[in-house]
Amino acid sequence: MQETKLWINGQWESAQRTYELTSPYSGEVIAKVAKANTEDVTRAIEGAHEAFKSFKKKTAYERAEILYRVVEIMRGRKQELAEILAHEAAKPISAGLVELDRTIATYQFSAEAAKQSTGETVPMDAAPSTTNRIGYTKREPLGVVSAITPFNFPFNLVAHKLGPAFAAGNTVVLKPATQTPLSAIVMAEIFKEAGLPDGCLQIVTGSGGELSDVLVTHPLVKKVTFTGSGAVGLKLKEKVGLRKITLELGSNAAVIIEPSTPIDQIVSRAVSGAFGFAGQLCISLQRIYVNQSIYEEFTKKFVAETKKLRVGDPMHQDTDLSAMINPNEVERIKLWIEDAKAQGAVVATGGEFTERTLTPTVMTNVTADMKIVCEETFAPIVSIVSYETLDEAIAHVNNSNLGLNAGIYTNVLTDAMRAADELEAGAVIINDIPTFRVDNMPYGGVKMSGYGKEGIKYAVEEMTNLKFITIKTIF
Repeated sequence: MQETKLWINGQWESAQRTYELTSPYSGEVIAKVAKANTEDVTRAIEGAHEAFKSFKKKTAYERAEILYRVVEIMRGRKQELAEILAHEAAKPISAGLVELDRTIATYQFSAEAAKQSTGETVPMDAAPSTTNRIGYTKREPLGVVSAITPFNFPFNLVAHKLGPAFAAGNTVVLKPATQTPLSAIVMAEIFKEAGLPDGCLQIVTGSGGELSDVLVTHPLVKKVTFTGSGAVGLKLKEKVGLRKITLELGSNAAVIIEPSTPIDQIVSRAVSGAFGFAGQLCISLQRIYVNQSIYEEFTKKFVAETKKLRVGDPMHQDTDLSAMINPNEVERIKLWIEDAKAQGAVVATGGEFTERTLTPTVMTNVTADMKIVCEETFAPIVSIVSYETLDEAIAHVNNSNLGLNAGIYTNVLTDAMRAADELEAGAVIINDIPTFRVDNMPYGGVKMSGYGKEGIKYAVEEMTNLKFITIKTIF
């Protein structure tokens, strides 16, 4: 059994306490994980601050080279890293390999961004009575970044914190999700091998509830970046004060399917968006609004495609989805489904439970006030709803306090552009599912879905200060 330690100042350190990490799929204990206390986190923050004093002086070329070496190391270890995902997160091995490809791209984008952080000249003589002055801006690193990451993309969402932070010249204290510490811990080895100076990356594993206060309020922390639940994000926002913060929170992703859509060409794509990684994605497709003229045809084909999915061992190549992250989540969504059924909802397919799994579930005859519709399900469940007009569909999508990604399928350009303008979301995906994301695009929601943006260029901006400098050329 693996026994982990804390990564502090370039060294592995034992913790006074540990916790047992169990496989979501089998329930077996797979590791004993070091459980940090607040004193450990304080030392990590102080160490990161000391490392920042020298790391901020590294050239853009040097920072980029470290990140490029991370890319090469990860390419050589892809299968091994995907197996870590399968063990600690029950992510099917095929999906894990896709996540690793994205993670590698994220670090590569970060390496390139290290060389592209630029300012601009400011025309000082554009102001009245101002002559003989030069003005320009530059971006400077902040210092210590606290990064708190979730379980669902434990390599790639860590990369979205570490890559831009190091590209900009910051140092990081990383607190990974309690269920997925192993993927974070292996990154300590990889960054060490890549030449990242000791202290620039600190990894503290343990309870978020216990450690978040010091991670957010310590005076040496200059930026907090968090991906997780809206309830936790709100609490962090209240505590962070004037420090910079980025919050990537929940969603209730919806897509509109207009009559001009070629159904046969999109059904399998929509099914993958609804059930990938057992629906445990922030932008998992949860609500499908289908024009009434094609509702029955679409629903029939969607259900048929869903029935082809295989639930099983994440280590098997032919597994499409596996266990949910823990049995408590299975119990929660089971209650939500039963509650919806009691109000008249129909299970078109799925709805079969074990202690750890839920078969891919399609719900019809739902109403907007059911939890499976109005709240984030984070489970392999999707609702299909009929509508009459595009205005009605847009209103349905916007009838949520969440707004990360939304999508529309249509071959009518004016309708696509109207939806792009009127859908209340951080991103509108036209002719694809709202689950679409590439790692250099701006990513962040509106309403209760988040605060700030990720995506490498945009994260670098969030992780730097803009400084203005002016020179008087003639006394």
